[in-house]
Amino acid sequence: MELDSIECVSYSDGMEDDEDAAAVTSAQLPRPFLKSASSAGTAAAAVNVVVVSDRAGAPAGGTGAGPLVISPATGVHELLECPVCTNSMYPPIHQCQNGHTLCSTCKTRVHNRCPTCRQELGDIRCLALEKVAESLELPCKYYSLGCPEVFPYYSKLKHESQCNFRPYNCPYAGSECSVVGDIPFLVAHLRDDHKVDMHSGCTFNHRYVKSNPREVENATWMLTVFHCFGQYFCLHFEAFQLGMAPVYMAFLRFMGDENDARNYSYSLEVGANGRKMIWEGTPRSIRDSHRKVRDSHDGLIIQRNMALFFSGGDRKELKLRVTGRIWKEQQNPDSGACIPNLFS
Repeated sequence: MELDSIECVSYSDGMEDDEDAAAVTSAQLPRPFLKSASSAGTAAAAVNVVVVSDRAGAPAGGTGAGPLVISPATGVHELLECPVCTNSMYPPIHQCQNGHTLCSTCKTRVHNRCPTCRQELGDIRCLALEKVAESLELPCKYYSLGCPEVFPYYSKLKHESQCNFRPYNCPYAGSECSVVGDIPFLVAHLRDDHKVDMHSGCTFNHRYVKSNPREVENATWMLTVFHCFGQYFCLHFEAFQLGMAPVYMAFLRFMGDENDARNYSYSLEVGANGRKMIWEGTPRSIRDSHRKVRDSHDGLIIQRNMALFFSGGDRKELKLRVTGRIWKEQQNPDSGACIPNLFS
């Protein structure tokens, strides 16, 4: 669904923060390390790995002829990568009779045949490699995005599923966009690739016009990005079917995590002919998908008949003016309650 015309006015009220969000610089991901060199060396030896440390100035990798030398900071980690999916392996770790390993998920994918030597796979567990994994501590895989945490091997996966530094999905709802990244990257992506309107300021005034409002489909109409308080917010406005009734909906999403989103509030107002509707709420994080927010009805919902009433005239054309404001909640240190901060 496309709008016949859009008027967008963003009022600057002096509350916005002109500082751009700093881009996160990438850092070199450190190698994993062992908690206990002796226990790791014993376990690694059981899987034909020679674990050495550099001593007397000799490089850990060795030089010249001799056995393959694998340091605990590199080779052990590589051994724990599944040769099929290249993901880290977690128990049960399977192996064939020749000692080739793979993860339990890929064991079903290869139809019980070793992907390396094509021998039939039984139900052999590689207990030695599982023991090596217990000795490892690894940085979060989102280290390059700023996460400083280090975890035991078997705790790392759970953390990464909830890590606050994990990339965000593109919040654009007009198409199935698979782009992920940090907030500065997504802001540039929305501006350059999706041609989204970008505005500065904490108040806004939008006018939505549709020549034939009877043609209501499940379609996104518009996404606008606002920059204020040093943060970015996405304003959505769209039409969809709520049961059998066509409705229009506006809501705000915060470009950041849930905990930070709770520091802000917003209001939306629409009206005409002596009537008005007002919505106040907390913006949802873009961790929640556009569809999830829409289907939870967490925003300003306008029934079509009311929208046409607000449009005036012969009720054959949609003309909605939606105004809004974003403000930051300030924590009251005495009571623990949040009070609106309208002047900073």
